[in-house]
Amino acid sequence: MTNSMTNGNYVSVNGLKMYYEIHGTGRPLVLLHGAFSAIGTSFGKLLPDLAQTRQVIAFELQAHGRTADIDRPLTLEGMADDVAAALPQLGVKRADIFGYSMGASVALHVAIRHPDLVRKLVLASVSYNLDGIHPGLMDGFGEMKPEMMYGSPWHEEYMRIAPHPEHFATLFAKKTQMDRGIQDLPAETIRAIKVPTLLIIGDSDLVRPEHAVEMFRLLGGGVFGDMPPGLPSSQLAILPGTSHVTVVDRAAWLLSMIPAFLDAPMPKG
Repeated sequence: MTNSMTNGNYVSVNGLKMYYEIHGTGRPLVLLHGAFSAIGTSFGKLLPDLAQTRQVIAFELQAHGRTADIDRPLTLEGMADDVAAALPQLGVKRADIFGYSMGASVALHVAIRHPDLVRKLVLASVSYNLDGIHPGLMDGFGEMKPEMMYGSPWHEEYMRIAPHPEHFATLFAKKTQMDRGIQDLPAETIRAIKVPTLLIIGDSDLVRPEHAVEMFRLLGGGVFGDMPPGLPSSQLAILPGTSHVTVVDRAAWLLSMIPAFLDAPMPKG
C-alpha cells in the first residue's frame, strides 16, 4: 500500500480535521487502526486485497497518523463519535467496521453508541473489560516511556506522516491517560449488540483466550451449530502462533475469513 495522498482527504468532525483514505468500490468497510499506529502499519498488508471487492474507508484517529491532535482528551467514546460523525459526510449510511486493538475498542463503541451505522463488526484483539487482558500488562504499559518506542515501525511512521512529529510524547501521554480512565463495559452491553461480529485474537495476544470465548458467548456464540437454530451469526477465530502485534501480519488467514464473514447473508430478522 502506498502512503500517497491520492486517495486521502480530510473531514471535519467535532472540531477535528480527521484524515481518511478511500480505496476501491462496493459495500463500505471502515478500517480503524491500533494505538500509535496509522493506516499503513495496521492495515498495509490487508487493505489492497480488501479493496478489490469493497469501498474501504480507512480513518486516522485523533492525534494519530496524519490527523493532528486538538485540545481535548483522547477517549474511545470521543473517537467513536468522530467516526460516526464522519460517515454521513462521506455518504455512508451503514457500514461494516474492522477495528484492530485500540481501533477495535473504538469500533465496539461505535456499535454501542451508534448502532444504526453498523452492519457487521470485525474486532481484532479487543476486550470489553480490563479482566480480559493478561494480569499486570496494563500496569506495565503505564510505566512505559515514549523513548521506548523510538525506532519501532509505529514511531517511524508517525515521524514520517504526522503533521507535528514533535508531538509524539504528547500522544503517548494522552494515550496513557486514556488507558487509566477506561471503564469496563457491562456484560449486558455486549449482549445487547445484535450485529454479526467476528472476534479475532492471537493465541498469545494481549487478550486472554478465555475472555475472547466469554465475549463470543455474550454475542450469541458458543453453541452446538449442528442443531437448530444452527450456526450463530457471530464467529470467533484464534490464530495459532500469533501475538498482539502480529495479528494484522497474518494476511493469508485474515483474508480467507474476513471477506467470507462480511459477504455471508445477514441473519433474518
